[in-house]
Amino acid sequence: MGGTGTAWPWDASTIFYNPGGLARLHGIQAYVSGLYIMPSTAFGNQLTSGNEATSVLSKTRTFSPFNVYIGGPIQEESKFALGLGVYSVAGIGLSWDDNWLGKYIVQTIDLQSICFQPTLSYRISDFLSVGAGFVYGIGTFDFRQALPVHGSLGPGYDEGDAHLHGNASGAGFNLGVQMKLNDRLQLGVTYRSQINMDISSGSAVFSVPSSLTSSFPNTHFDSQLPLPQVASIGIGYRPAERLTLQFDLNYTGWNSFDSLRINFSQHTTSLQDMHSPRHYRNTLTPRIGANYKISKIVSVMMGGAFDPTPVTNGFVSPDLPDADRAVFTCGVALKPLRRFTILAAFEGTSSVKRAGNYDFGNFSGTYKTEAVTTGLGIYYNF
Repeated sequence: MGGTGTAWPWDASTIFYNPGGLARLHGIQAYVSGLYIMPSTAFGNQLTSGNEATSVLSKTRTFSPFNVYIGGPIQEESKFALGLGVYSVAGIGLSWDDNWLGKYIVQTIDLQSICFQPTLSYRISDFLSVGAGFVYGIGTFDFRQALPVHGSLGPGYDEGDAHLHGNASGAGFNLGVQMKLNDRLQLGVTYRSQINMDISSGSAVFSVPSSLTSSFPNTHFDSQLPLPQVASIGIGYRPAERLTLQFDLNYTGWNSFDSLRINFSQHTTSLQDMHSPRHYRNTLTPRIGANYKISKIVSVMMGGAFDPTPVTNGFVSPDLPDADRAVFTCGVALKPLRRFTILAAFEGTSSVKRAGNYDFGNFSGTYKTEAVTTGLGIYYNF
């Protein structure tokens, strides 16, 4: 439903969307879902005459994030609820051909994270419930770029490249307040803190001509990659018995990602710490969603969102060439058994075509990204 879920606790996924809603569930519930994401980014480089000199597509890649939630009131009619969420956090993943135009900035970048969130929720009254979760994240960082060095054969032959890989971890929290004004109207407010994903003693491997191995020794590196804070407000309204409408507004603190810094353990005249400025800005994302119950067995869902880019002009880098995006979602829920529900979903994402510069790398081009996501989930009420 467009990524909404702050106000109305539908199922155990409220552990993520609003921990305060967990105490509203009827009994313990288990929820499992998986997604299959197929993104694609197109790049074009234009000459001063306006003619397109280069046009390439990123390599075909797929991603399979997942979500597992289990929780609910500790016993029937209890005001206390406990839960655990294990879920993938949206990451970065982009690969270009090894010899593409921007190879000295990036060839491949990949950042994937999984969060573990034990959660406690308390229903203060029929009107108000609150919840809090401790979030511990783990992840991996992988980065490759070509190096502007070469052997005796000259440029274009026997060139070098750098491959960085490291494991990351960090901690944060997820807070939520859920308000049920009446059976038709519910409100929610949440705050997910920033998680600083620290990389310690990652591996840095350099493949260079033999004459340059002393200038580029294999070593280790440290870095920090922030998962931004998100504050959300939401409203859910049921104008008719079978129809529920939702609206969320997400404020994301992207300005915490001001640069990508790689600090090497060993330095030479040629090998110095990397500092790639980003200077992202905070964003405000509106989301809408609807759920219509056709029968006791079948419900359909639809939603959308406008997701503005945090990337400012002058910092449109090919490792994350982001632009304003429109998101459309739809899905169906089937309940063949009283306690068992099957979910199927589709999401389409399309960015505007964006011409931008990365001033730090003296690189410019036009980008457009599209992605198709399919998903399947089940949940069971104990």
